[in-house]
Amino acid sequence: MSLLESSVDTLVETSPQSALSGVARVLVHAGRLSSKAAEDLSKSALERKIGFVSAVIASGAVSPSDLAHTLSASLALPLLDLNAVDAERMPKGVIDGKLAQQYQVVVLGRRGNRLFIGGADPTDQEATERIKFATQLTPEWVIVEYDKLARILEAQGTTAAETLENITSGDFEFDVTEEDPNQESAEVATEVEDAPVVRFLQKMLIDAINMRASDLHFEPYESTYRVRFRVDGELREITQPPVAIKDKLASRIKVISRLDIAEKRVPQDGRMKLKFGTKAIDFRISTLPTLFGEKIVIRILDPSSAKLGIEALGYEKIEKERLMLAIGRPYGMILVTGPTGSGKTVSLYTCLNILNQPGVNISTVEDPAEINLPGINQVNVNDRAGLTFAAALRSFLRQDPDIIMVGEIRDLETADIAIKAAQTGHMVMSTLHTNDAPATLTRLLNMGVAPFNIASSVILITAQRLARRLCEMCRQPADYPREALLRAGFKPEDLDGSWKPYRAVGCSACNSGYKGRVGLYQVMPITEAQQRIILAEGSAMDIAEQAKKDGVRDLRQSGLIKVRAGMTTLEEVIAVTNE
Repeated sequence: MSLLESSVDTLVETSPQSALSGVARVLVHAGRLSSKAAEDLSKSALERKIGFVSAVIASGAVSPSDLAHTLSASLALPLLDLNAVDAERMPKGVIDGKLAQQYQVVVLGRRGNRLFIGGADPTDQEATERIKFATQLTPEWVIVEYDKLARILEAQGTTAAETLENITSGDFEFDVTEEDPNQESAEVATEVEDAPVVRFLQKMLIDAINMRASDLHFEPYESTYRVRFRVDGELREITQPPVAIKDKLASRIKVISRLDIAEKRVPQDGRMKLKFGTKAIDFRISTLPTLFGEKIVIRILDPSSAKLGIEALGYEKIEKERLMLAIGRPYGMILVTGPTGSGKTVSLYTCLNILNQPGVNISTVEDPAEINLPGINQVNVNDRAGLTFAAALRSFLRQDPDIIMVGEIRDLETADIAIKAAQTGHMVMSTLHTNDAPATLTRLLNMGVAPFNIASSVILITAQRLARRLCEMCRQPADYPREALLRAGFKPEDLDGSWKPYRAVGCSACNSGYKGRVGLYQVMPITEAQQRIILAEGSAMDIAEQAKKDGVRDLRQSGLIKVRAGMTTLEEVIAVTNE
């Protein structure tokens, strides 16, 4: 009999809770849980068909660290911090991925006929026997923290074939709102309803939502098929399913987003909606023919992001005051600029939500409308039908609007109509793709908009970027040379020792030291001095110089404030504002 078995048996004899699982008995005996709490958690785990350890951690009754230390002390087993282990150097292929996922274990090493297994539940005798049978080696348990173990298992993943096999046996409460095209043949219907493919897609969408991803990329290559998620602005490879499923998966996505299944030669755009518990989430679909099949990108459109409120976006006090003052004006034009994916749409939607009152008529024209906003009249551009930005704007002006939002000003015609609307008593909001606020004005001039029209209509321009937010659980003080901080833009008086920058480290709760994102903003009201520069057709540099005199922070300065506050790193700010 092993030391582990004898330790558990001793606990069974000395504890009246012999009907409980091994971990439950250990926690009760150590005083970490009451008998009643252990019984309730055991029942909950059985009902939810999950392990007792998962139920304990999910309930918050015991932290992963406390659980690991208690098990190690009570069962006389070694304790290992997985953060100190290079996951890439762990033995691969000793036990198959399905077994590792099922019993939540990782292989740490092998010596002779002994196999060292890292797990959060060393009392699981079934896992011990299964691993022993599969490997013909004697498992030796090492206690690891549950959250760190879950992160390792997620990173390791399973082989593509095992992934498909696992998900076919899963039970997803996931309602797909779909409308199959009438022309769909019985042969295609059978193909796209292939159970493994359906469950694989559902699992990818659920995982993406849980990981707070903004986009999913399904990418076919000559001999591989790759799935990547964009999390906090960075693409991460998630899995590589079999190449054979690429056509079936593309067909399935097309069916539920009401696209033409037979058309594989041209790009297509569509939408779909999934009911995730009590929450409905929209997805925007884009297909693109490539050399080896159709690449599909799915963007997650979470309506809650438009209702975060102005406080959650990360505006500093003075910038927020300038923005609120501008959107409270009865007429004029407000422009939001920045590259794709910088959060322009969320900023505009947040402003519209603030202005969305029963006595206000708001109309928007977008390509396409990403998030449904009750109380706001939203129009999708349809170039084939002749419904362009310019055509929609003309129609809006006959609809008695108070506020108009244009998804993007792309040409002179749209710019002219929007400016005329701003000059005739309407509040107009729109976006432009420029590097910063001063460059926006010269962009309008280059489009052909008359200087006096710009000076008389534009009241505020805000430029923005998104920087990754530091994980508060693992961030650590950084020791940058004084010269590096000065080169980055800090002033000598800023380096008075009253604050310290942080660096990203990485832990089980985050993505390489970052979790979420924070906005960097340059909010520039158009003053009389700037109007004079515009009328004189001054350059972006002239406008930027005047903005500096008016007390407008540029994007780099806004980022340095976030560094001082410990929200992000100096490296991240330099990366997103290095222009």
